[in-house]
Amino acid sequence: MTRRLPVSDAELEVLKELWTSGPATVRDVAATLRKRRRKLAYNTVLTLLSRLRDKGYVAADRRETAHLFRAVVTRDELLGSSLSALADLVCDGTASPLVLALVRSRKFSADEIAHFRKLLDDLTPKPGKTSKD
Repeated sequence: MTRRLPVSDAELEVLKELWTSGPATVRDVAATLRKRRRKLAYNTVLTLLSRLRDKGYVAADRRETAHLFRAVVTRDELLGSSLSALADLVCDGTASPLVLALVRSRKFSADEIAHFRKLLDDLTPKPGKTSKD
C-alpha cells in the first residue's frame, strides 16, 4: 500500500463526492456540494482537486475544454492507509490496540458482527494446514 500525504477535511469532502458520483468536472463537484449546503467557490474546488491530484488521490482527464476528475484510490484504500498511519503514530505500529478501541467504542449490527467473525475465521490458521497450502 502506497503511503500518501494526508487529506484535509475539505479535500476529503471533495473525494467523497467523486466516490459517490464518479468522474466529474470542477463545476459538477461544486454544484453537488452546493446542493448539500456547502458553498465552495469554483476556484476553491479546483484548488482542492489539484491538491488531491498532486497527492495521488485523483487523476484528471481532458474532456473538451474541462478536466474530468476521477478518484484513483478507493475509500477502503484511504481508510487502510490512514489506519495504518494512526497505528504507527499512536500504537508503535501494532494494529490490535486500534482495532480493540474501535470495537469497544462502537455498536455493531448482528450482520456486521457476523461479517467480522467470518473475517476472523478466514484469518485463523486451520489445524494441519500451513500458510503455503
